[in-house]
Amino acid sequence: MSDVTYSRERTGLLLVDPYNDFLSEGGKLAGLAKAVADEVDTLNNLRRVVATARTAGLQVFYVPHHRSTPEDFQGWKHPSPYQLGAGKAQVFAAGSWGGEWHPDFVPQPNDVVVKEHWGGSGFANTDLDFQLKQHGIDKVIIVGMLANTCIETTAKFAAELGYHVTLVKDATAAFSKEAMTAAHLINGPTYAHAIVTTRELAELL
Repeated sequence: MSDVTYSRERTGLLLVDPYNDFLSEGGKLAGLAKAVADEVDTLNNLRRVVATARTAGLQVFYVPHHRSTPEDFQGWKHPSPYQLGAGKAQVFAAGSWGGEWHPDFVPQPNDVVVKEHWGGSGFANTDLDFQLKQHGIDKVIIVGMLANTCIETTAKFAAELGYHVTLVKDATAAFSKEAMTAAHLINGPTYAHAIVTTRELAELL
């Protein structure tokens, strides 16, 4: 377990993409992540992490992906395969059930909802860095979906910007065990300052 300490004044929880399409039965991407999510108990661990963070007095930041519209990427020079696939499937479609928050993760009055990100990083073309700085945050705990895409990209970007980064390996999921292994055993140790379980995080907080 990490021996890092987390002060309430300087630590923020980043909750990435807690949409119905990812986390609710019937969501457009939930079925693809179901095997891994069931194995690590993603949904219950996300509930525990958020509740623990709130009890500890940590600031919670929602880091949402762009909600799709049919006009997305028209005229773009270089949309990524990831963006084109999401656009074709209308993942997290604006105005749809899939693009709403999972009912257990609706923002509370004191939470910060960051501007939506278009790609994998919650920092790129959003106000996340600004919001963290304004709240005096220099340590981030990052949970949500997916481990090897938005979580990894956001966490790497955070490390590049000088933030202390903690990953919670069972409060996320991916579309395969191989992707989870890459996220937490291969790539994570190259940039994350701590990689913990939900239980370990609760003890640290």
